[in-house]
Amino acid sequence: MPDPLDDFERTEFTHDGKTRTVYRQGRGPAVIVLSEMPGITPRVADFARRLVGEGYTAVMPHLFGEPGKEPTMGYAMRSMGPACVSREFSALATRQTRPVTVWLRALARSEHERCGGPGVGVVGMCFTGGFGLAMAVDDSVLAPVLSQPSVPFPFGKERKRDLGLSDDDLAVVKKRAADDDLCVMGLRFTGDKMSPPERFQRLHEELGDNFVGVEIDSSPGNPHGNPKMAHSVLTEHLVDEVGHPTRDALGQVLELFSSRLLVKQ
Repeated sequence: MPDPLDDFERTEFTHDGKTRTVYRQGRGPAVIVLSEMPGITPRVADFARRLVGEGYTAVMPHLFGEPGKEPTMGYAMRSMGPACVSREFSALATRQTRPVTVWLRALARSEHERCGGPGVGVVGMCFTGGFGLAMAVDDSVLAPVLSQPSVPFPFGKERKRDLGLSDDDLAVVKKRAADDDLCVMGLRFTGDKMSPPERFQRLHEELGDNFVGVEIDSSPGNPHGNPKMAHSVLTEHLVDEVGHPTRDALGQVLELFSSRLLVKQ
């Protein structure tokens, strides 16, 4: 069977004794693409390829699942189970930075050194959606995008507003935002219960104008036909047609990266 990721260079990155496979393609400033559940699916890889076409090095660390495999409900559940109980991901903990993001910060620093440019972009999706915010503690990360951030899982009022990082790390991110060194973008569908509006409201409260929240109508009868259960803004539920709000959201992501990463130093 052909390898659906055979156009990506497969490398390894080690930090603090932990080694993971990393898929890389392109030239230019690095954008770290963190896959949603169940893993690096074909549409996640397609998003990475689009970044390559825009002049970036797309970097996809393998965090869970089977790289290149098509998503199914059964496959998603098989990937979700181990990740949910893993201390590295801490899917339910509040006011806690996920340990995996420390490894990801080190990857971002390494890719910044390798690829150059003013800094690194990050796109987290779903399970990894909020990881970009925790990675923004590191100065190398200039443009974190939180697409449908779902961790901690929004069970109860406290978790719906939780941002997935510690109070100390949040203070660092807020200082970077206040110094105008950081712009954070969030994407979600309005009917998405796994990525609740309370989380975006909290981001507005903490970061002010340095948070750009993009919310796409998925209410019953919405004019663009977005399904009620729409979740994955940049992949599975992207409608790549001019004038569609998901295409517009993708355009805003690309514009953010262009303004922060494709600039002369």
